[in-house]
Amino acid sequence: MTPPHPQDALRAAAAHVTRRRFLTVTGAAAALAFSVGLPQAHADEPADPGKIRQEPFTLGVASGDPAPDGVVLWTRLAPAAFEPDGGMPPAPFLVDWEIAHDERFRRVARRGRELAHPEFHHTVHAEVDGLAPGRPYYYRFRVGRWTSPVGRTSTAPAYGARNSAMRFGMVACQNYPGGYYTAFKHLANEDLDAVFHLGDWIYEGAVASTGGSRAYPAGTLPDVFNHEIVTLDDYRLRYALYRSDADLRAAQAAHPWILTWDDHEVENNYAGAISQDNLPPEEFLVRRAAAYRAYWENQPLRRPQRPRGADLRLYRRLHYGTLAQFDVLDGRQYRTDQAYGGVWAPPGPEADDPARTMLGERQEHWLADGWRDSRALWNVVPQQVVLAERRSEPIEAYHVSMDSWDGYTAARTRFLDAAEAAGVENLVVLTGDVHVHYAMDVKRDYTDPDAPAVASEIVATSISSGGNGAERPANYDRLTQANPHLRFYDGRRGYVTVELDRERCRADFRVVPHVTTEGAPVATAASYATEAGRPGLHRV
Repeated sequence: MTPPHPQDALRAAAAHVTRRRFLTVTGAAAALAFSVGLPQAHADEPADPGKIRQEPFTLGVASGDPAPDGVVLWTRLAPAAFEPDGGMPPAPFLVDWEIAHDERFRRVARRGRELAHPEFHHTVHAEVDGLAPGRPYYYRFRVGRWTSPVGRTSTAPAYGARNSAMRFGMVACQNYPGGYYTAFKHLANEDLDAVFHLGDWIYEGAVASTGGSRAYPAGTLPDVFNHEIVTLDDYRLRYALYRSDADLRAAQAAHPWILTWDDHEVENNYAGAISQDNLPPEEFLVRRAAAYRAYWENQPLRRPQRPRGADLRLYRRLHYGTLAQFDVLDGRQYRTDQAYGGVWAPPGPEADDPARTMLGERQEHWLADGWRDSRALWNVVPQQVVLAERRSEPIEAYHVSMDSWDGYTAARTRFLDAAEAAGVENLVVLTGDVHVHYAMDVKRDYTDPDAPAVASEIVATSISSGGNGAERPANYDRLTQANPHLRFYDGRRGYVTVELDRERCRADFRVVPHVTTEGAPVATAASYATEAGRPGLHRV
């Protein structure tokens, strides 16, 4: 008997959760109601790999969440990536992996095997341990006669190590029809310890056969992508489309990635269980469950991040010796609905309501506890939306974005209060979302230009979202005049590289001149730094 499709099972489960019941049952019970489509008993009976007759590693390899003793390795078996089943039989397959000290695999450090389950779309998440801290490694997968491309990764320094420096990348917002992923091609060639992805890995909107701004010949992409994604099959196929880009695959194979999401991995501007179009929560959670499941399947995430239906705990903590602690936040799943319709609007009592939250109470406490226990010189917070105040123009009747922390002012105050109470001196916030580069000082009082900075915020532009962009967007003068704490603003596409050492944190804002055609060079538009013990960014 053919098992029910996961999306059908999700809808069947949701049918038994009325709106009234949804609002009264516990989160755990709601999650249990949506926990369907997990691997079945047949998972103990792997299929003959000879059944895979075409190259299955079409979507490349990736690694993520490095620890001192290990890392997560990822791949997916997909001989026909643009088909709903990826061209795979509905059976599990054993996939071998190995990780070595050298690119030719003459000195293998660890090896093992994992089942690629059809219920998880034949993805593989191998959690490797037993590695040496602070070292580069090379990895690959095998199934039958097929061998994957080789990836390069690295482990974090040992806990408590007094490591002197690290270098990481920041990326965000890679709308496929927005343009080519040329920035990823350059990112792949950077010398980095890790890459932080700050959200909008996919977008939910329709992608025409011409690939939007990529301007392919008509008919290049199949019609299966030319609609907004809603179902589990839709989300899975969208990840396949994005991973079909060679530059993205190269960047993911070159470095370990540490990821968080924003809104477009599900739907634009959603907030918790509230959709942009105000669907009943029990209906929207079916879509969110599908999106979260596809996200986990397609990213190098560990078992604690595996979703339970419509819930996925993405916030987590990573350490790089005593140099840096990274508290990766989730500012979408637990937030209160946006004030004033979620648009740019004047500040007001609704946005200032102390009951409003960006992170949820549990995540707020987790963050505060982590800061209190931190022994790191730099406390770095990768998250989604702009934390510093951002006024639209230099007049009294200015507006702010209700989707950013400006729409959650009490939550922002609690965030800064917790850092101050913990004695955090070197707080750096990493942000995506807005498709521009910013270097910003975070303050308590934005009405006083001489008020001291309490943290530094580095905002990475998009990889492709928004098209080519411009060095000085149309609102450049208004925004810079209205926000004297905004030290740098550039509207081109690209990424950021950040160097941390014992004296300072330096951000290099990397840009490409165009993404609607291929072959753009990369350059550093500007570099800004904050000194240890002296919050605030200055040009270097």
